[in-house]
Amino acid sequence: MLPSHRTAGRERRAFQWRTASPWTTCVRVACFSRLRFMWFTLMVLTLVCVALQMLGVVRQARTSKVLNFVSEQLVRMPAEIQGPMKRKGWEDLWSVSATVVEDPTDQHALNEDLTSFHIPVSEDERGQASKKQDTSSPERLEDTTNNIAEANKYPQTTKASVQNQLWLHQEVPKQISNLKQLKRPANLNGTAKRPGPTGAECQPKKHIVFLKTHKTASSTILNILYRYGDSHNLTFALPLNMQSQLFYPAFFATHFVEGVRTRGVKEFHILCNHMRFNSQEVRKLMPEDTFYFSILRDPTAMMESLFVYYKAIPAFRLVKSLEEFLNQGVRYFNASVPNNHYARNILTFDFGLNNTAPEKETELDRRSAEVIAAVERDFSLILISEYFDESMVLLQHALCWTLDDVLSFRLNSRSERSRRPLNPETPERVKRWNSLDWRLYQHFNATFWKHIDSKLGRTKLQQEVELLRERRRKLEETCLRDGGAVDPAQVQDSSLKPFQYGAAVIQGYNLRLGLSNETSQLCQKLITPELQYTSVLYTKQFPQLAAARAALAKKIAGLRNAASTRRAVKRNVDKLTEMNVHAVFTNNTSRVNTHIDVGDKHSFHLIPQNSNVHSVAKQKISKDILGKSHKQITEKPSDTSVRKEAKDQALLRPLIKQNSEQSQL
Repeated sequence: MLPSHRTAGRERRAFQWRTASPWTTCVRVACFSRLRFMWFTLMVLTLVCVALQMLGVVRQARTSKVLNFVSEQLVRMPAEIQGPMKRKGWEDLWSVSATVVEDPTDQHALNEDLTSFHIPVSEDERGQASKKQDTSSPERLEDTTNNIAEANKYPQTTKASVQNQLWLHQEVPKQISNLKQLKRPANLNGTAKRPGPTGAECQPKKHIVFLKTHKTASSTILNILYRYGDSHNLTFALPLNMQSQLFYPAFFATHFVEGVRTRGVKEFHILCNHMRFNSQEVRKLMPEDTFYFSILRDPTAMMESLFVYYKAIPAFRLVKSLEEFLNQGVRYFNASVPNNHYARNILTFDFGLNNTAPEKETELDRRSAEVIAAVERDFSLILISEYFDESMVLLQHALCWTLDDVLSFRLNSRSERSRRPLNPETPERVKRWNSLDWRLYQHFNATFWKHIDSKLGRTKLQQEVELLRERRRKLEETCLRDGGAVDPAQVQDSSLKPFQYGAAVIQGYNLRLGLSNETSQLCQKLITPELQYTSVLYTKQFPQLAAARAALAKKIAGLRNAASTRRAVKRNVDKLTEMNVHAVFTNNTSRVNTHIDVGDKHSFHLIPQNSNVHSVAKQKISKDILGKSHKQITEKPSDTSVRKEAKDQALLRPLIKQNSEQSQL
């Protein structure tokens, strides 16, 4: 029982709590209860969230205000600018504005270059242009609408580009012919930009980064880069220790490249081996004028190829078909298990981005926009595997190479017997499973044809594609013995056999006999698989390291051969010993039986069971075999057999005598 004064105090406080106002109660709970620290934390977090929301609203309002201003200025452009131009004038204008749009990675530096341009415009022309505001052509309005839509969709990457284009359009005079007097700014890649169909000369690009994606015909492009760099004595950023990949699937780091830590290489020209892209690390390694490009493939066909090639990964190991994986395996898919990244959104993963697709549609749209914007920011050109020849023509113009530089044979391709047809409903399910890759492919498939239309045109593209295919056909007739690819078992030269992995059957080639030295070298480079060509380039760039690795590999192979030889000799000796012991034991047993009483049946079984004749004879014979000298080996067979029999009898005589005495007892 509590004292009466304490009970009265509790009742009084309880009455005060019940009669107090809600605000007073909240203050008391927040300040004097045991959970006051939790209440303080929640209040602080609430204030922080409110502040962030307010900042987001203010930033969005400023962005929308800027974009509205840009759209108003685009609509108010002079009629002379909005109207149709002559083809030559539009091509010259594109040569200036394309530099702004192509690579928005460094808009500040580009704006400084653009400030150096000034086109003199007379007052009369300005006055006439200001009066004509609504006489725009449908084509120009469509382009303006597209620019605004792109700016609204990706404000962080295209807003500066739209503003720069607006500045250019406002300053262009009525006489388009004056554009010929302009000096185009230096491209962000450091070389003169090919202005498109006009065929103006440009300098070939030598600093190149190619992101080699999986199962997208990237091995063929790798061979193109290898041959070009090899023939022009360019330096490749090759993996450490003669590896074929830059420690994929880890994010790329500069110390993965041979020659970085030792500082044995002053400048790298081409980076093209498998890696998971890391923009900051790549830009540390490569010069500022580097040209970045990659290649994509339809995720539907790519998924079927991945399933066959990477059948051993945990995600595919327990299922028999791709359809079964989409039906059952998806439910048990674990992205954290090593190598399971091959099974979902592999393209997004290769670009160094998060390949986990959100479930909600709004979140998926936002994530897809971020992925697309990141790829556009880092890469100047994205090729499409389904249009490989068209991609090669576009790449030739982008790099300012010749058409012969992009000639190639298909490498790392599967035979038809390792391909699996898909069910009609499978493609849609693959698109949903690889939703990020599918949206990435859709976007850059559209931009690919925009590049074609703006730089070449469909007619010229088709002409150059036909020329490329004709040259490839003649090269196949000259180089290949069988007219095309063959199964790996039919490849005659073992050094040219492609690497086989998973359930896929990777095809190779056979060279035609009787080729000249120069032609044979070219043809051999065209059909050399990726692993072999990487080893050749490594040996060329790092001859001392390659020689040391070759000596070490030879030493290890010698040790392995010696160990296998010792094991084989030991097995042969053991087998021979068993045979000799059995023969000696059989002969001596027959001799012993002649001295044993026939009626004593127990004495016959005492020799093998209760004596050590077998083990002693085996040890003695093994020692004799292993300890033979050269003189004993070269003796005549008759002398050797006589001596051996005498030794065996001398060895067994005391044992047989002892056993006979025991049997008599």
